Amino acid sequence: MEDRAGVTERAVASARDEGARREDRSGDDRGRKQGRGRKKGSDGASSADSHNIELGKRGEDAAARFLYRRGYEIVERNWTCSAGEADIIARDEEWVVFVEVKTRSSCEKGFPSEAVDPEKRKRYENIAALFLRDYDVVDVPVRFDVVSIVLVAPDRAMIRHHINAYSS
Repeated sequence: MEDRAGVTERAVASARDEGARREDRSGDDRGRKQGRGRKKGSDGASSADSHNIELGKRGEDAAARFLYRRGYEIVERNWTCSAGEADIIARDEEWVVFVEVKTRSSCEKGFPSEAVDPEKRKRYENIAALFLRDYDVVDVPVRFDVVSIVLVAPDRAMIRHHINAYSS
């Protein structure tokens, strides 16, 4: 009988391999959403959309580096399924961690983590269920974290890591 760690190792390896294959096939297709009623650039995205996409990408890169430096194993980035997209799926010891990354260029409209509402929480829980099902992960503790990032300068960010952010 295989122990829980063995099942998790296989699932993590399988997810990592699948992510690499998907990346090789698709390249980076982020940023193809079109804004409504705003001036669009040559790629079909408005300048505000392009700014937000770039800001989000920079935030996700910073969050992945932040987690990696703290010993997390990054399993997937931008994992998509019918329920939506998980920004980062990581492993922290025995935990499978689903990480929502929220990035802003200022705190003028509140701290980024305040944008995670009950609807987004439910969506992330559905994404996690599909990931665990797709990779046949059972009896492994799951956690939902939020990484809030405020970019304070081109090369500086304030990062807050909310561990187990969805606990009741």
